[in-house]
Amino acid sequence: MEGTPQQPKNCTSLLEELVAEARKAPPGGQVADYIPALAHVNADAVGIAVVELDGTVHTAGDANEAFSIQSISKIFGLAMAMNRMDDALWERVRMEPSGQAFNSIVQLEWEHGIPRNPFINAGALVVADVLTSRYSSSKTAFVQYVRQLANNESIHADHDVWESEKEHGNRNAALAYLMKSFGNIESGVPEVLDHYFFQCSIAMNCVDLARSLGFLANKGIQPGTEQRICDARSAHRINALLSTSGMYDQSGEFAFTVGLPAKSGVGGGIVAVVPDYGVICAWSPPLNRYGNPARAVEMITQFALRLGLSVYH
Repeated sequence: MEGTPQQPKNCTSLLEELVAEARKAPPGGQVADYIPALAHVNADAVGIAVVELDGTVHTAGDANEAFSIQSISKIFGLAMAMNRMDDALWERVRMEPSGQAFNSIVQLEWEHGIPRNPFINAGALVVADVLTSRYSSSKTAFVQYVRQLANNESIHADHDVWESEKEHGNRNAALAYLMKSFGNIESGVPEVLDHYFFQCSIAMNCVDLARSLGFLANKGIQPGTEQRICDARSAHRINALLSTSGMYDQSGEFAFTVGLPAKSGVGGGIVAVVPDYGVICAWSPPLNRYGNPARAVEMITQFALRLGLSVYH
């Protein structure tokens, strides 16, 4: 990223202004209800946090209220799998935008069980298979990894969401069994699904999420602890995949208008990485037609535009 991000005189005031604007705006969609446990969240919740590389935290609105991270968990899983498999991972999952729905079965059939990228559901299931086959207790390893990154030992999976995911996860099961038929799932499918639903049900707030992904803004080194989470090449690759595929079928539009690597989840959260500056996380549960949280997207868009943040300078 060229140049230094413009520093607002009062970042917190800017965030409070963005939250106030978001609260007045239409919700832009509906709360996810295909996972029944998610249908009960407060549709009016709005929060945003920015965690800078020096540890400075700015928040506004409901930034400290925990929510289901859902597909944002795919970033953590990918980082763990890349550490275990390195380049061999890319023989089992590609790095191309899909152009299809995030849970498309047709595309997976056409392409012989090799998912287009790790951020669609099929790709995340391959990553979950890598973790279940390479950790003696992948769920424990996953939540400990996230706790360490967020520096918060209280982070946990929401049991009600986990059970709801398992009860209504038939399409993900279909994807996993199809890939198993092509030889691209090594573990038992029920074990892979259990891990995947568990990681999606983890609850975090905006501050935890922004802090936990600081290593992606810092060439693989976690700010604060100075621990190397991944090498600089891996951080580059994760950010590249976030730019092309992190926002489902809105990824191109988000790159075009905002220009930051980002990942959303149907729990209403979105994280955006600003290399050499920090991480932004916004939350608002109603989802637009792409499955992205409309008001959270707008808050991050306005924050980036007003500060001149983009990786494409």
